[in-house]
Amino acid sequence: MNRIFLLAFGCVALAAASYGQSPAPAATRTAVFAGGCFWCIQPAFDKTPGVIKTVVGYCGGTEPNPTYKLVTSEKTKYRESIEITYDPAKISYEQLLDVYWRQIDPTQADGQFTDIGPSYRAAIFYGNAEEKKIAEASKEKLTRSGKFKKPIVTEILPAIKFWPAEDYHQKYYRENPERFEAFEEGSGRVSFKKEKWGGEQ
Repeated sequence: MNRIFLLAFGCVALAAASYGQSPAPAATRTAVFAGGCFWCIQPAFDKTPGVIKTVVGYCGGTEPNPTYKLVTSEKTKYRESIEITYDPAKISYEQLLDVYWRQIDPTQADGQFTDIGPSYRAAIFYGNAEEKKIAEASKEKLTRSGKFKKPIVTEILPAIKFWPAEDYHQKYYRENPERFEAFEEGSGRVSFKKEKWGGEQ
């Protein structure tokens, strides 16, 4: 009898603990963007409503199991990237792109800010024809906005397998806030975003 009582009590407690929590979305999607230092583009997406999870890593290359050392050797086609898992019922791919454009300098072709080299070049990695079409329209919209005097050079490329980066790179801004803030400020990214977007970041 005691065992039955404890089992029943445990089930009731579990149900009570889960009461009020939002159910997991029935379907999620992923988006992959490269925007220079992956540490610096993760915070904005983590704060975006509708984003379920973000992972920083590498995309665009073909070597299996890439490492940070290999990618930053600039001997591969990998770029520092972020994979975003999101709920399409709460945020659209187009809206994610709006967040993305506000994190980068879309006119810089050789990297991002003080991070120079192929692995730091910005790119939108589309997963299907629909995403490609939306990305191209979003880029054209940014061009027409007149916000940038120079051409928008961010590439729109077919997605290749995304590889998560090493654990110490994940949520770097949370784990090492002082170093992160100093790096982000020193790179010129923060001042650029304030100049171009102000409170729209």
